[in-house]
Amino acid sequence: MSSATALLQRPTENDKRDFSILPFDGPLGAEITGLDINLTSDRDIAELRAALVKHSVIVLRDQRITPEEHVAFSRRFGPLQVHVLNRFHLKHHPEIMIVSNVVENGQPIGLVDAGADWHSDLSYMPRPSLGSLLHAQELPPEQGDTQFANMFHAYDSLPAEVKKTIEGRRAVHSYVYRYRRLQALSPWRVDLTQKQIDEVPDVEHPVVRTHPESGRKALFVSEGFTSHIIGLPKDESDALLKLLHEHTVRAENVYTHKWRPHDIVFWDNRSTVHYAPITPQHLRRTLYRTTVEGDVPF
Repeated sequence: MSSATALLQRPTENDKRDFSILPFDGPLGAEITGLDINLTSDRDIAELRAALVKHSVIVLRDQRITPEEHVAFSRRFGPLQVHVLNRFHLKHHPEIMIVSNVVENGQPIGLVDAGADWHSDLSYMPRPSLGSLLHAQELPPEQGDTQFANMFHAYDSLPAEVKKTIEGRRAVHSYVYRYRRLQALSPWRVDLTQKQIDEVPDVEHPVVRTHPESGRKALFVSEGFTSHIIGLPKDESDALLKLLHEHTVRAENVYTHKWRPHDIVFWDNRSTVHYAPITPQHLRRTLYRTTVEGDVPF
């Protein structure tokens, strides 16, 4: 075997892991270093998945990859979900949503306000996302951070009377609810077509979900997509959702990711919500996102 062939050969299941998992000193998150995503064994994927479940956010450093490689790596964690907003799919790669504040020829090249409020990606689907993988393409010299809140901790630290209030309750998650609210604030969000609206009907999910891999309980409501809690008057639902949101995003429960070139940030949408303020247009910011399909929440 030539040395070139040896370098390209994937590790076997018996090989020792050659990447490091370093937990952050905070409420969630870990850094993965020394990993080439194109040379990952099935065992490596299992370790990365376990790290995702344990830490909720994993940061894969220095991933100089193509869109094809991004998609292929993401698929190793499950089927990919294609976003209903097809205007911002990457050409030839509908699995990739462009998140960007860049405007070319008078039109945005990506979704400018993708992170404009706290949310869990695709929670409005019958099978919400397991996780999202966001790959840095162009980063601004300042601003552009992404924040993540730990929904395990958010649930665990709720007062007993609030836990009792939300026990067994369900809430409605709605893409159209969030879209129209953000549309009122953005010149770039054109009206959805009826076909798009029909593709994302409102869904009901438990307010507290059980993580299918760890068995831990997590809050599963968000400022972005949760329109109301079923069975409560609107004022009571609004007040309870406001309380849950404010409790979730306390500083001690939030990790702020400061992007480095070529980062992939992989977060668990079953146990986190995230937020990224809109970066001013003169500070160019572009990232590519895939989302992995998850399970029906219970």
